Amino acid sequence: MANPTGEHFELVRGNARAVVTEIGAGLRSLTFGGSAYVETFAEDEEPPKGAGQVLVPWPNRTAGARWTFDGEEQELEVTEPARGNAIHGLARHQEWELVEHAESSITFGCDIGAAKGWPVPLRTGIVYDLAPRGLTVTHTVSNEGDKAVGFGVGTHPYFRIGDVPTDELMLTLPATRVWPFDGDKQLPYGEEQDVEGTEYDLRGGRIVGGLDLDTAFTGLEQGEDGLHHVWLSHHDGVLDIWSDPDFRWVQVFTPPDFPGRGRAIAIEPMTCPADALNSGTDLITVEPGETWRGSWGVQLADSLA
Repeated sequence: MANPTGEHFELVRGNARAVVTEIGAGLRSLTFGGSAYVETFAEDEEPPKGAGQVLVPWPNRTAGARWTFDGEEQELEVTEPARGNAIHGLARHQEWELVEHAESSITFGCDIGAAKGWPVPLRTGIVYDLAPRGLTVTHTVSNEGDKAVGFGVGTHPYFRIGDVPTDELMLTLPATRVWPFDGDKQLPYGEEQDVEGTEYDLRGGRIVGGLDLDTAFTGLEQGEDGLHHVWLSHHDGVLDIWSDPDFRWVQVFTPPDFPGRGRAIAIEPMTCPADALNSGTDLITVEPGETWRGSWGVQLADSLA
């Protein structure tokens, strides 16, 4: 039986190593000096809880698998039957085309054709570029249709710091706003709220063991380098999860039952929040023939900065 994520490709740079999958172009593993920095899974398994998957042309959920484009209602495939939603885009179960594979980098492309619920054909690409102490991931989305369309991009890695239990890690997230989720439908409701004085204020750092989150954060502060930064830390090290300004949102998910690990933490850079196809919040518009490009990545750091 074929692997559910297709062929697996290794990247190596010094003592850094990453593995990327053919189906979904997902990040299966990332190690520096033999220590793991993302949660992994076996070659013959589906990515548990969306681990490492690429979410395009929308991240998270589209309510009722319906949205409106150019005045016409679109009906997407229901991919979350329990809630009746369409979840995490159209490309995570597709076979991506291998464009180039070097020792420490790899490029994939994927065509999202005009189909049921998605009327504008797109060409999306991804480049993983491994460094001795970091990984840069660059996404592209090109409009191959004849009408402008709004879209979103996200990614779904679960991070760790070697063998340190997730509950002992500290999360520092410089975000000023949060959008509460409906616990049953897992969709945003109401309006964005200020984190000041709430359990969602993670600007000063919080131990993950005290958090129960499946939550979208925005109002991300920019560093002096113009990037957004989220830090996962322990006295054994600091992992800096950074993103371009177009990634205006971060979803944090702390499930207690990641297979083989227990508590895990997903820190998901996203260009828009859940249900953005309906709300329009922070959708990126590409005109016919145009290409959008954006990057995020991780870096081993000596301290929070």
